[in-house]
Amino acid sequence: MRSKDTELLFIYLFFDLCILNFSIIFLDWLDPSVSLWDYNDLVHYANYLLHANLSWILTYLILSKRNLHLRDGFLNRLKRITQRISIFVIISLILESLVMRPTFSNRFLLEYTMLFYVTKLVFYWFLYSYLDFKRKKGFHTDRALIIGVNDTCYQLRDMIDNNPILGYKFIGFVTSKPELQVDIIGHPEELPDLIEKYQIQIIFVTLSLLGESKGGRDYLNVCNKLGVRLRFIPENQRWIKSSIHMESVGELALINPQEIPLDKLDYRFLKRTFDLLFSGLFLMFVFTWLFPILAVLIKLNTKGPVFFIQKRTGINKKTFDCYKFRSMQVNDQADLIQATNGDSRITSVGLFLRKYNLDELPQFMNVFMGHMSVVGPRPHMLKHTAQYSELIDEYLVRHYVKPGVTGWAQVNGLRGETDELWKMEKRVQFDMEYIENWSFWWDIKIVLRTVFDKKTYNNAG
Repeated sequence: MRSKDTELLFIYLFFDLCILNFSIIFLDWLDPSVSLWDYNDLVHYANYLLHANLSWILTYLILSKRNLHLRDGFLNRLKRITQRISIFVIISLILESLVMRPTFSNRFLLEYTMLFYVTKLVFYWFLYSYLDFKRKKGFHTDRALIIGVNDTCYQLRDMIDNNPILGYKFIGFVTSKPELQVDIIGHPEELPDLIEKYQIQIIFVTLSLLGESKGGRDYLNVCNKLGVRLRFIPENQRWIKSSIHMESVGELALINPQEIPLDKLDYRFLKRTFDLLFSGLFLMFVFTWLFPILAVLIKLNTKGPVFFIQKRTGINKKTFDCYKFRSMQVNDQADLIQATNGDSRITSVGLFLRKYNLDELPQFMNVFMGHMSVVGPRPHMLKHTAQYSELIDEYLVRHYVKPGVTGWAQVNGLRGETDELWKMEKRVQFDMEYIENWSFWWDIKIVLRTVFDKKTYNNAG
């Protein structure tokens, strides 16, 4: 069973190791008798780093099921941190007696442990305060509904409310018996309207493992139609077996009926790392000299701004400002009417830019800022999102991932005007194939084909 809190455990471990190593290096730097240029001193303190890191990893293995983000309130987190620090000291002393040299200093161990303890408390206080602030403001937070009202649903609501790092904001319950409960915002039959009204990104539904979930298939169809993520909560948690492919949040097992590869934290981390490196290198070594050239050409060609900034639909249907080099005359129809072959609004420089995809290059700024990815389904203007979500089933599923500068549909020649419905249906088909079967090496292949495959330049206009 793949656990979301297990994934978060590795994030916490990474944070803790950074703080621990900082504590040792900082105290080492303060010691005037130690020289960072002296080989013996470096070897001596490298042993401390190795010993401390190994001790903390062993501490995590011992207390791996007592993750901090699943406890309520700062006092409980303080208690958990203190427990881990105590176990850490014990393990450190045991390892010292077994493998460390006689010159190992228990005093230095206590010094960096105390600094580690204090710094860790301060760091996590600021982290939780920041995450709580982001959640209240709605930044990087998925607005969540819970369908059903029972003890399991209450447990999930409390977990969401007390743990902002999970990235959810509880909006309310949906039930057929609203008169009996609080925090009720509607009836299950009103689900499509509630999703639109409250801008919901994820829905949790109670599921009995002793029988078929009433309405489960209907909920799935509604969520896929409206581009909303769905999780089933097994009400009978004690029947859950580790062999069942599930997620979990804290003590609650969740079933993900829409699972895609990029739901996994390690895959998202790998993709985001690639996006940052690729876009950063491009902006630094290509865009810095190419931008002035293209900017001058655009300004000399026609009056208007260098950039064309358009609202487009991103991940989880969130709107963002998408950057492009302006390829048209300034006009009032840019957000309403798609460019067509031979469009009189397209400038001569703009035609060149569009032919070789150069107008899309500013979108690497969107990638670097986190609005887009290097590879993914192309972002559409808001009018197209509204139009095609009504015409194509599961059209909004393509917003389960970040939009891309290039994509699987584009390298297969599907770009340009969508004057017939089948053209957009074909794009969605390729986008769905990409989303459901994503791999890092597939992204690399798409990037290479974007540059070298002639199909990528088809249908320019």
